[in-house]
Amino acid sequence: MNQKLVGLVAACTIAALPGVAAANCEIKIGATGPLSGAATQWGLAIKGAADYVAAEVNAKGGMKVGDETCQLRVVAIDAKYTAEGAAAAANNFVSQGVKFILGPMGSPEVTGMKPIATRNKMLMMSDSYARDAIGPRWPLTFHIGPGPAAWGDPIVKHAKQTFGIKTALTIAPNDQAGTDVAEVVAGIYEKNGVPTKLEYYQRGTTNFAPIVTRIMASNPDTVDTVSTPPGDAGILVKQLRQAGYKGVIGRLGGPGTVEIARVAGGMDVLRDFYWFEPVFIDENVLKLQESYQTLLKAEPPENNFFYLFVAGGRALVQAIEKAGTYSDADKVAEVLRKLDVVDPNLGEGKWIGQATYKINQELSLPFGIGTILGGKEQPVIQVKAPVDY
Repeated sequence: MNQKLVGLVAACTIAALPGVAAANCEIKIGATGPLSGAATQWGLAIKGAADYVAAEVNAKGGMKVGDETCQLRVVAIDAKYTAEGAAAAANNFVSQGVKFILGPMGSPEVTGMKPIATRNKMLMMSDSYARDAIGPRWPLTFHIGPGPAAWGDPIVKHAKQTFGIKTALTIAPNDQAGTDVAEVVAGIYEKNGVPTKLEYYQRGTTNFAPIVTRIMASNPDTVDTVSTPPGDAGILVKQLRQAGYKGVIGRLGGPGTVEIARVAGGMDVLRDFYWFEPVFIDENVLKLQESYQTLLKAEPPENNFFYLFVAGGRALVQAIEKAGTYSDADKVAEVLRKLDVVDPNLGEGKWIGQATYKINQELSLPFGIGTILGGKEQPVIQVKAPVDY
């Protein structure tokens, strides 16, 4: 059975909407993520996806939930890319009766929100590369887009073939969000015959000079910024190039090439760069941009996480409709994890996660491998939705 995908935070109060005769209830869509700081692009992608999904549903007259027809309204909260910020956002959603959440983003936020969401029966459509991002202990926590354990191998193979890399160094923040991802990524390089060193920094650092000195001393063929926030990664790349580093830059983590290039000083500064693109952008995906502009009279978010969360949000909308309830998150989750993943724009996906997390609640969709060669961006390579079975 074909299902569209949608990531949201939804809580409903039965109320007539002025001017919308067909609707007899309103569903609040909570959207949470980093809406400030170095990872702002990721949060804006989530909020933009929630705005779009709500506009898409409302333009069709609402969604059918049991005997009710419901309109959607977005409530956005900044989780500040911290566990404390995410916990505060979760409590805010609880106070508003929210039952379904689009977001949060990143290990600090997911770690901070999961316990509160679990305790209060809220379904999360989150994204984190932490080792315990999802699992049997959190049956209401879903994961939009798999982590590097699922897609890292073809990217490292591409980097070896394209740039001839033989040694690598990963750099990430020295908290769980950074160490979890860096260790997985380093393992992928090692399995591909690329000896890898791990380097960490204090989150919020703006001067990477001591780290740059150590990197220059070891002179790895590639420096992989993994899931370092785009703003931080841009500063690091800029300082590396200023110090004379001639090697390749990799990014087996969250997207942010546009922002990294902007902060670093342009594509010429990135020079040789490869990265994980969570969505392969083709004409069908680009139609989402046009639709966003039409429905919302604004430009869509630049970050490609936007597309993933639209897909995840559509899935959630369909699960709510099929479950026939907007108050029972357990029932909606039961429907969601059994949905066929076929998005009208992103294509066919899979529910995976059993091998890594012992639960199939990770939404896997086709992705891309991006490359900049000699300062010039190359066509993105499409890769089918990865599976772990």
